[in-house]
Amino acid sequence: MLFMRLFHSHTLSSTFRSARPTRDVASRWFCPAFFRCVASVDWSQADVGQSTRRTSSRVSHARDTSTYSVDAAVELSTPSVSVLLLSRFPSPGIGFIVFVVLFSPRISISQSTWCRFIGNEMKSLCLLAIVAAVTAEVYFKEEFNDASWEKRWVQSKHKDDFGTFKLSAGKFFDVESRDQGIKTSQDAKFYSRAAKFDKEFSNKGKTLVIQYTVKHEQGIDCGGGYVKVMRGDADLADFHGETPYNVMFGPDICGPTRRVHVILNYKGENKLIKKEITCKSDELTHLYTLILNSDNTYEVKIDGESAQTGSLEEDWDLLPAKKIKDPDAKKPEDWDEREYIDDAEDVKPEDWEKPEHIPDPDAKKPEDWDDEMDGEWEPPMIDNPEYKGEWKPKQIKNPAYKGKWIHPEIENPEYTPDDELYAYDNWGAIGFDLWQVKSGTIFDNVIITDSVEEAEAHAAETFDKLKTVEKEKKEKADEETRKAEEEARKKAEEEKEAKKDDDEEEEKEEEEGHDEL
Repeated sequence: MLFMRLFHSHTLSSTFRSARPTRDVASRWFCPAFFRCVASVDWSQADVGQSTRRTSSRVSHARDTSTYSVDAAVELSTPSVSVLLLSRFPSPGIGFIVFVVLFSPRISISQSTWCRFIGNEMKSLCLLAIVAAVTAEVYFKEEFNDASWEKRWVQSKHKDDFGTFKLSAGKFFDVESRDQGIKTSQDAKFYSRAAKFDKEFSNKGKTLVIQYTVKHEQGIDCGGGYVKVMRGDADLADFHGETPYNVMFGPDICGPTRRVHVILNYKGENKLIKKEITCKSDELTHLYTLILNSDNTYEVKIDGESAQTGSLEEDWDLLPAKKIKDPDAKKPEDWDEREYIDDAEDVKPEDWEKPEHIPDPDAKKPEDWDDEMDGEWEPPMIDNPEYKGEWKPKQIKNPAYKGKWIHPEIENPEYTPDDELYAYDNWGAIGFDLWQVKSGTIFDNVIITDSVEEAEAHAAETFDKLKTVEKEKKEKADEETRKAEEEARKKAEEEKEAKKDDDEEEEKEEEEGHDEL
């Protein structure tokens, strides 16, 4: 008979629950050298008729403020085994699971015991998920905190009259060094500048997040605010509008058109998203986020709020249609799509035909009308009140009606599903390739990562700290401007009224002078 007694104690301090794991913690937990196992096995063959031996095993687990222990008394009918397993695992549950795997052929555990165990260990498993999040990788980050950005961002030499980016936090900011970005500084110019990543990568099997902030402080009327993310082998010194890219993403404004571009390059062709995403067009900073998921879905966020979601296959024309109209199918000649037809028994009334216009019976020939000079007089025409319009027979249900014929579809032989529409084998550079009629746009807080949480954390440290202060300062400045303009208007009206009074007084004095003369 096999039996086991489980004694489970698990303490997770509030301090540990609130602590944010670091990469050091993650590497310590997952490093192979972290696991220590000492095992001694005595494989002595049992004699015939030998009584069953009892072997006691103990698994202990300790991690900072979290402790876990399992005591088991196992009755074995096989050779005696003595095992001492000392280990430290990222979850108490994992430590116990290892124990069960080692001894599963010899242990019987009730279903209720497993249920209690799994329920108690959910907290540890959730904690493990949090720790896994810190392994997220940031491929590129740029905050333009100082003048060193010019060394990282290559100015294209494709043409010699590109516009110049300048470091600026704009009119309204919180902390200037943190909130400054690169600003377009010349009107009616193309801009072209790009930077390489520290290393090239593929997003196959991963989430990809592209995020940055845009502020059209100039009150833009026509100009781009998007980024292009490219392969690592792109020639940045020759970066221009025709340079191939993987993704083009961001706002574009010209007149009444205000949209967020999401253009994906698929097999050498740039494909535009079919859904409409409206961008922000005010003078404040806004956060734009594109998330490409490894299940071929996507999400676009503006200021952290979802603006559009969907499927890459459905929302872009990347693949041929799954089904096409059957080229061999034709509508039968006797197929009647007319739901209603003329009533053959309906006859037009004999008195139906009346002229649309008739001479005005009340009109009279003018007395001065000269037939020889003016020609024969004719009364003007008016609408005939008895006119009924064109006669049409009444409509009745068509007894032969079969409905609208639908062309049968067949599977498209040219369609091949692609589970990796989201994936690109090489990412390695990002650039701004723009045209702006009116300059003044500020770009900042660029991050490219495989973690949505990492992008959100970056936004919390940058955009979130700026947006409230920026809005308050702008509203205050706008109110001061409004008051100043109102005072100037009132002053101008008062001066105009005073001048009018002076002019009237002068005119009055002149009139009195004339009277005296």
